[in-house]
Amino acid sequence: STKAFELYLFRFIAAMPFISLVNNVLKLGLNQLKLCFRVRLTTHLYNHYLRGFTYYKISNLDNRIGNPDQLLTQDVEKFCNSVVELYSNISKPLLDILIYICKLTSAIGPLGPVSMLGYLLLSGLVLTRLRRPIGKMTVTEQKYEGEYRYINSRLITNSLQQFSPTHYFSLQQFSPTHYLVYSSLAPPILLECVWFCRFTSRITEIQEVLKELNSGRYQRTMISQIKSDGVEKLIPGSGEIVHTDNIIRFEHIPLATPNGDVLIGDLCFEVSSGTNVLVCGPNGCGKSSLFRVLGELWPLFGGRLTKPDRGKLFYVPQRPYMTLGTLRDQVIYPDTPEDQRRRGTSDQVLKEYLDKVQLGHILQREGGWDSVQDWMDLLSGGEKQRMAVGITLFTVSHRSSLWKHHEYYLRMDGRGNYEFKPITTETVKFGS
Repeated sequence: STKAFELYLFRFIAAMPFISLVNNVLKLGLNQLKLCFRVRLTTHLYNHYLRGFTYYKISNLDNRIGNPDQLLTQDVEKFCNSVVELYSNISKPLLDILIYICKLTSAIGPLGPVSMLGYLLLSGLVLTRLRRPIGKMTVTEQKYEGEYRYINSRLITNSLQQFSPTHYFSLQQFSPTHYLVYSSLAPPILLECVWFCRFTSRITEIQEVLKELNSGRYQRTMISQIKSDGVEKLIPGSGEIVHTDNIIRFEHIPLATPNGDVLIGDLCFEVSSGTNVLVCGPNGCGKSSLFRVLGELWPLFGGRLTKPDRGKLFYVPQRPYMTLGTLRDQVIYPDTPEDQRRRGTSDQVLKEYLDKVQLGHILQREGGWDSVQDWMDLLSGGEKQRMAVGITLFTVSHRSSLWKHHEYYLRMDGRGNYEFKPITTETVKFGS
């Protein structure tokens, strides 16, 4: 028996390199499959997420998903890993069970394996029923973890802006992270199925939300708003948008927030191309809401909006967006260097653009077009605004010194009333 043991041990040692090679090839194949699956699923989701203004609507209009960034990154990765590992984690235990049944049947007869198999099936059914709440609990856990990370990221962001006059408020409430402890006595197949179902529900949810947002539908807790006749309610998306050049016209549009809170019941005015309008009024009266409706970020609750196409209107925000990349990327955004070459735009033309807004010195100061910097922190507030400057029709401001640069003013009082009038010498200017 000693010689037989030594023989089997020698054979096992001799086979170890081949066993190791096979196992590593299998791991390589599984990791490659995970990567390919994740790349395809991420590309599919981001094609919907970045279409139009869906990335804005999913966080500001629809309240079904609190942390889409976590879903699109961590949950997608875990889902892809679970899908790939599901086959191996199920097939191997089933193969082990089959081998044990064959061995036990040949040794003690069929009664023993049948009894053990029946026990496994019965315990599996009982554990599956007991574990039904775990799916909902794990989904809730992921939401809490996402909110926790979101709050920490906001804390870091706002700690850098603590001396800024602009204040930022988070709509998310702090929720502690919940941890679920799974029993070590549970069969591995059942645990794998629980985790797979958990991530499947999360991925399915974001796919449905993105599909509905791209089709113009969203779900949000609405404030009951009934008109004076007591019959008709505000319906998101019931208004009409007409794209026409050289004019902006609001016709009987109720200016309302996405949850149905009406700011102005019936907004009507018209602005022709080349006319500058100053929008003024107290905080919360609807100045920013007007631009969100104009930019098609918020839905129309009625009336008709006539405006140029999206690509023909230019918006200069108070804090312009600086993209990651080179100085050239800041100037040509949202185009890419490939788009610039395809259109035949030379760097000299870009230099002329910078000179027009008095930013030509940045090209030499920062080391050329291909210099990569943290432009959001490197450029001053005025430089960032000039980097994104354009011809504006509307200006939102509380400064009285800007009145002389406009021909009309749109004043909102914050109580649902407004006035749209030309600026004359008799106009009473208000503001700081």
